[in-house]
Amino acid sequence: MSSALNDLCRYPIVQAPMAGGGSCPQLVGAVCEAGGLGFLAAGYKTAGGMYQEIKQVRGLTGQPFGVNLFMPQTGQTADAGAIEVYRHQLAGEATWYETELGDADNGRDDGYEAKLAILVDDPVPVVSFTFGCPTRDTLDALARVGTFTVVTVTSAEEARAAQWAGADAVCVQGVEAGGHQGTHRDDLESDGAGLGLLALVTQVRESVQLPIIATGGLMRGGQIAAVLAAGADAAQLGTAFLVSPESGAHLLHKQAMTNPLFVRTELTRAFSGRPARGLVNRFMREHGPYAPAAYPEVHHLTTPLRKAAATAGDAQGMALWAGQGHRMARELPAGQLVEVLAAELDTALTALAHRSAS
Repeated sequence: MSSALNDLCRYPIVQAPMAGGGSCPQLVGAVCEAGGLGFLAAGYKTAGGMYQEIKQVRGLTGQPFGVNLFMPQTGQTADAGAIEVYRHQLAGEATWYETELGDADNGRDDGYEAKLAILVDDPVPVVSFTFGCPTRDTLDALARVGTFTVVTVTSAEEARAAQWAGADAVCVQGVEAGGHQGTHRDDLESDGAGLGLLALVTQVRESVQLPIIATGGLMRGGQIAAVLAAGADAAQLGTAFLVSPESGAHLLHKQAMTNPLFVRTELTRAFSGRPARGLVNRFMREHGPYAPAAYPEVHHLTTPLRKAAATAGDAQGMALWAGQGHRMARELPAGQLVEVLAAELDTALTALAHRSAS
C-alpha cells in the first residue's frame, strides 16, 4: 500500500459507501475497528443527517473513516419530454403500489455545498467524490484541514482529471461494480462500454501517479491480491459488506443477494436515470429499456415506488443494487469479514510469492 493509504487502515480493505441506507454508522464502525477503512454515504441525505451519522461513527471508533459525496448534476440538463413520457409509463406502478410518483424536480445538487461546508469546518479523515471531479479549490480546502481526498473514476481520462485537480487518490471503478457507475459525464452513447476492473486498473496505473483503490465485483481475498498485483494500493468492496448484520440495507435486499430467483445483474437506468448495476427483477425488465438519461430526476420520480415495494415486501419492485460477485456473499459480521478477507489475501500473496520464487 502507498504510505498515505497505509496510515488510514491496517489492511488494504475499504468498505464502499452504499447510498440508500447500506453504509450506516454501525457498519462503518465495525469495519474500521477490524482494520479496514469504512465509508459513510452522504448521498440522498441532508447535510444535518450526514453530520449526525458522522457523530455516531466517532462514538463507535477512534479509527480513520471516510464520507462520500455525490457531485452536483448541474452541467447536464435532462430532457423534460422524456421524463414526462417515463412518468406516464410508471403510472401503473403507482396504482399497483397505491402511492404517488415523486417530484422529478426535487433538486440536482444533493445539498453538496452544505455538506462540503460541514466537512471543511469539522473535518473527517477521508472524503471521496462520485459522479464527477471537484474543483482544485475544493480539494485544496480539504487538504488544508488535513483531509485525504479520493475521486471515483471509470477511465484513465477521468483519473488524469482527478490528478490535475489535486486529488490524493482515485477509486477506480470497474463495470462489474454494484450500484451506480461513477462516470463523470452521463452519456447514453457510453452505456455498456465500461471496462472490466483489471484492465482499467492497469490503464490508470500507467496514466497517473496517484494511489489507486480498486472496486468492482470483489468478494474474496484472492481477488484483492489480483488487483494489488495489477497496480492497485487497496481494494474497495460493497456487495460483500451489504449482507452483514451491521449493514443498513433492507432485509429483502440482503436476502436477494443469494436468492436463486435472482440469477444475474445488469446495468440499468430504470430506477435513477443513471447506469447502475443491480439484480434483474420485474421492474428492471419492464422499465429499463425505456428509462431516459435523467439523473437525479428519475431517482426522485421512483423513490416512492421503491419505498412502497419494500413496505409491501416485494423485491421485484426494489432497486437491488449488487455487483457481479453477489452470489459469493457471506453473511458474516463486518469485522469478521474484514479478518477473513485479510487472511485470504495473506494466503494468496504467500502463494504468489512461492510461485515467483520457484
